[in-house]
Amino acid sequence: MAKLSVDLPDIENILTLNPRVRSHSTLLPSVVTKTNKKHWKRNADRKCQSCYDLENDFSDIKPTTLSERGALREAARCLKCADAPCQKSCPTQLDIKAFITSISNKNYYGAAKAIFSDNPLGITCGMVCPTSDLCAGGCNLHASEEGPINIGGLQQFATEVFSKMGVKQIRDPKTPTPKNFSQKIVLVGAGPASLSCATFLGRLGYTDLTIYEKEDFVGGLSSSEIPQYRLPISVVDFEVQLVKDLGVKIETGKALSKHDLTVEKLLQDAKAVFIGIGLPQPKLNPLFKGLTPEMGFYTSKNFLPKVAKASKPGLCSCKSILPSMKGTAIVLGAGDTAFDCATSALRCGARKVFVVFRRGFTNIRAVPEEVNLAVEEKCELVGFLSPHKVNIKDGKIVSVTFSRTEENEEGKWVQDVEQLTTIKANYLISAFGSGLEDPDVIEALKPLSLNENKLPSVDLNTMQSSHSAVWIGGDLAGVAETTVEAVNDGKTAAWYIHSFLEGLPNTTTPSLPLFYTEIDDVDLSVEVCGMKFENPFGLASAPPATSTAMIRRAFEQGWGFALTKTFSLDKDLVTNVSPRIVRGTTSGHNYGPQQSSFLNIELISEKCAAYWLQGVKELKADFPTKVIIASIMCSYDEEDWKELSKMAEDSGADALELNLSCPHGMGESGMGLACGQKPELVKGISEWVKATVKIPFFIKLTPNITDIVEIAQAAYDGGASGVAAINTVSGLMGLSSNGTPWPAVGLDKRTTYGGVSGNATRPIGLRAVSAVANALPGFPILGTGGIDSADVTYQYLQAGAAVVQICSAIQNQDFTLIDDYITGLKALLYLDGRMPKWDGQSPPTFKHQKGKPVVPIRAADNKALPHFGPFIEQRKEKAKSLKADVRLHHDGRENGYSVTEENGQSNIPKVADIIGRALPQIGAYKKLDNTKQVVALIDDDMCINCGKCYLTCNDSGYQAITFDPSTHIPHVTDDCTGCTLCLSVCPIIDCITMVPKTIPHVIKRGQAVKLVHALDPAAV
Repeated sequence: MAKLSVDLPDIENILTLNPRVRSHSTLLPSVVTKTNKKHWKRNADRKCQSCYDLENDFSDIKPTTLSERGALREAARCLKCADAPCQKSCPTQLDIKAFITSISNKNYYGAAKAIFSDNPLGITCGMVCPTSDLCAGGCNLHASEEGPINIGGLQQFATEVFSKMGVKQIRDPKTPTPKNFSQKIVLVGAGPASLSCATFLGRLGYTDLTIYEKEDFVGGLSSSEIPQYRLPISVVDFEVQLVKDLGVKIETGKALSKHDLTVEKLLQDAKAVFIGIGLPQPKLNPLFKGLTPEMGFYTSKNFLPKVAKASKPGLCSCKSILPSMKGTAIVLGAGDTAFDCATSALRCGARKVFVVFRRGFTNIRAVPEEVNLAVEEKCELVGFLSPHKVNIKDGKIVSVTFSRTEENEEGKWVQDVEQLTTIKANYLISAFGSGLEDPDVIEALKPLSLNENKLPSVDLNTMQSSHSAVWIGGDLAGVAETTVEAVNDGKTAAWYIHSFLEGLPNTTTPSLPLFYTEIDDVDLSVEVCGMKFENPFGLASAPPATSTAMIRRAFEQGWGFALTKTFSLDKDLVTNVSPRIVRGTTSGHNYGPQQSSFLNIELISEKCAAYWLQGVKELKADFPTKVIIASIMCSYDEEDWKELSKMAEDSGADALELNLSCPHGMGESGMGLACGQKPELVKGISEWVKATVKIPFFIKLTPNITDIVEIAQAAYDGGASGVAAINTVSGLMGLSSNGTPWPAVGLDKRTTYGGVSGNATRPIGLRAVSAVANALPGFPILGTGGIDSADVTYQYLQAGAAVVQICSAIQNQDFTLIDDYITGLKALLYLDGRMPKWDGQSPPTFKHQKGKPVVPIRAADNKALPHFGPFIEQRKEKAKSLKADVRLHHDGRENGYSVTEENGQSNIPKVADIIGRALPQIGAYKKLDNTKQVVALIDDDMCINCGKCYLTCNDSGYQAITFDPSTHIPHVTDDCTGCTLCLSVCPIIDCITMVPKTIPHVIKRGQAVKLVHALDPAAV
């Protein structure tokens, strides 16, 4: 008879790749490993010299692109530094710390709002900004092993998600209307500088704004020169629409020229003019005179627009085709544009691309991101060469001869014509920069003064030209070298145009309005016990409320209410020990912010009652719309409770919180937990206070008890207005290797059981709130415990809390979190029911690898093809048919998200409407339906082949997942019981989903196998 404790043969087969504890060293000849590694390799083979055929492939190549998973992990790394250097390094002064905070809290609208508030072209700049030289260059994590934050990728992610919400930009109704709001303002050139300038002027309230553009498309270089695989035209179109949302008019086919628009003509009816036409003409080496595209010669100014028109859908109405480059191309230049030309040439069919530049590799002006991409695509970089002669045969370029360039002792670069080298090539692209060379345009700029570079003279602090009513921005102003700097030129000019029209001195502190939508109009107010809370977010009675000055600062930031730190009668004053507040260990070895828990052995306030009573009085006088709740504590003494509660009421407090739950220290004095664990004491104290005060009061419940509902019931029976749930959970956080506890107090290094707070307590808090709400319908609950975002707040509200209290999240960061919480909750309410397929602010997950959409591709036997080793080549071969025509970045989709979303209800719920909404679905186990079974479904296209599902199913589950030894693709067998462990450990969001089981549910009872259908009563 087979042993029951031994795996059956079919299970043993499944366990073939399951890990075992090693008993000896592993030996394998290197020659075998060299072969094996090729099978598993995911990155490029360093020995590979050939370039993969990229013709017509305009899919996303940015290494910064992030999926939701990647964005959340990266945002969690951010330290949210004080006086953040990243913000100081951003030309538009983006509040980077704020928008990354919002992303880490799954508040993608809040992140987008922060971004667009300072940069109207937030998606564009997230995609193309040279962040390594700007914001990320100042990231303090450069000083750590893991390196700086991927700021550009996070910016792109948040703004792209927002673009799918279907929300228009509107003007903030609270922004004062300018006195001269209807005066005509003209902007010339519909590139980043003008779009930015028009946006800020529109937000300020100007209503007659017109942008003139010479092309039949808008966006400037973003549309015509930055390749589709770096910046999709759909992104430009979306941002242009945001500008139009403010009433800005755009007219195409209008050029700055003596034959069309001139500055003098524009000033005849416009009160202010902004010029952002860029530098339209290429700088040409005299050697190239007479060379034409037919001969194989291009400049960046005619090559990149040709590529753009052929690869960007809807850019122009013409039937453009990509330039055909069958052979070798040489690109001249060392800037970003040169490298865009190089990678674009590969997509036009070039077999080989050389990027040739005058100086050395250390003098390359392009940002590392661009250079690295070109190198990865096998572009050859050749330095210290300058064109000497272009060789023509039969009217076609056949090669280019270069002379050696060297730096002399004076630091000047000179050509040595005695050192010549020739590179065979069929195409030559000059990307040596651009300038203002067209005499018609120069004539049209009159009466503006020009500088030595033949560009308009500009005050670089205000962007004002030599004419008081004309401003310049972008490349034409001579300072901007990047899109984001052009955006900032427009932003700067907008403020000084406003100052000029309003008669404000240039020394006036700029006050530009923030990005605003209908979401910002959502009402967050809620009424509890007759008190109106302007929003449901408040400071808990904890370290963030240590002083009334701190509460004042919190109110100034926007918090809706605050509890004082718990105080007592002077006879019960305490003195704290130190150390007393320490990081938790519940999130592993995680150092810095984003702690999932803290442990504290801090007692109640050390400040006397008089301090708090006077502070409450001052705060109520200065902040009459804020709710102030005095948190008080006494021992089980009727006179003490009556005295202190009356004093607190007389100070002007809106309500009281009776702290009957402090889990450490105070209980030893007959206070806090000593009172809160006994229903009869809770009821008695409630009755005393009820008989003493007229204002509402709440009993703060302890989770350190068998049945929290019993305590809540006692509070209800005693006349309490409501409860606060929960206080901290009693715990011991950790011991060192020598047994010393932490925190260790005094010379003898002693500790005590402290209060655990933070996200680790959230499940306990949600359980307590929902249990009390179900047991006592309509009894107000102040929720607290691991609330670190609007997303979690939404959970607490739906579980039955009316408002929420925050502590640990502030300890992880600062009071400015309130802005994220407010925008996040407004967005959740606005989107509630409006986007049925979304989970809050998270859109449906699209099939992707590393954040980039992937097309399902199968082998000839219909088996899935993973994304490594030889399977990569198989996927590429099958994908070639998809690129017979130009294949665009989004394959018709925005970052993989569906362009059209079925909208649901449009009525925006109030906070009160969602309180307790989830309660009917929370209850006893016996009410759960065991006839509706589910099984795991793995998406092979999203799987990264880590096998975590396989491992957990084997050693913690039901041995229902096989793992292919060649492809490492897991497969769920019919033995799956739907336990959901695999989904819980899978590192990729939505790679595994649980779907209804459609075959009979076999229950293994440890006896002879009997098929039992899920609907069979025997299954119960």
